[in-house]
Amino acid sequence: MTEQANANPAELAHFGAFASRWWDPDGEFRTLHDINPARVDLVDQRIGLRDKRIADVGCGGGLLAEAMARRGAQVTGIDMSAEVLEVARLHLLESGPLPVTYLHTSAEDLAASAPGSFDAVTCMELLEHVPDPASLIAACARLVKPGGSVIVSTLNRTPRAFLTAIVGAEYLTRLVPRGTHHYEKLVRPSELDTWARHAGLDLEALVGGHYNPLDRKFTLGGDVGVNYFAHFRRPDGAAD
Repeated sequence: MTEQANANPAELAHFGAFASRWWDPDGEFRTLHDINPARVDLVDQRIGLRDKRIADVGCGGGLLAEAMARRGAQVTGIDMSAEVLEVARLHLLESGPLPVTYLHTSAEDLAASAPGSFDAVTCMELLEHVPDPASLIAACARLVKPGGSVIVSTLNRTPRAFLTAIVGAEYLTRLVPRGTHHYEKLVRPSELDTWARHAGLDLEALVGGHYNPLDRKFTLGGDVGVNYFAHFRRPDGAAD
């Protein structure tokens, strides 16, 4: 692993402290459980998961990785937190045989050792937690084959996102542990698109996500003012 990994020790400690409760649908990560079905549906609709080789960057405890594997994908989940990866591996043992492999590494290191090895990369709820999100996007671009896809989800840097995802979710309803998000680290779609274009990726679609804490339903739509997903594609014939 590189000496200057693209990771914030404070962020790793924050998520590591709750790692043992990652798979509790009513625990600190219950919103991830609530939004996961829509995330999997979106990825499946955009790229078709069956028989695809997927890198799940920032896989955490494995919610998305296992769900994609159940739909026929071969998944390599990577994370910089040893604590959450241990939880992911233990849960995989309980889940039965699934084509998932977990690696304790960064996207940059995996891209250096295995460029162009994946049909698609998913990177969900991670950009706002790393010191250099542009480097992370560039690494995701290097990981996919020409013609492959990179699907990212993150929070928009808007006043509404601040009120909803930070004040509301962390301090009023406590749906998310306090300190999970920092407003200045949230990412505008224009910023994400700039990093992606510099990495050689083309934007295919931008989709909003809408979470209702009352009924715990997460739906997809056009409003990207709080949560959003971006689907990028590496052009055919692009050089490694």
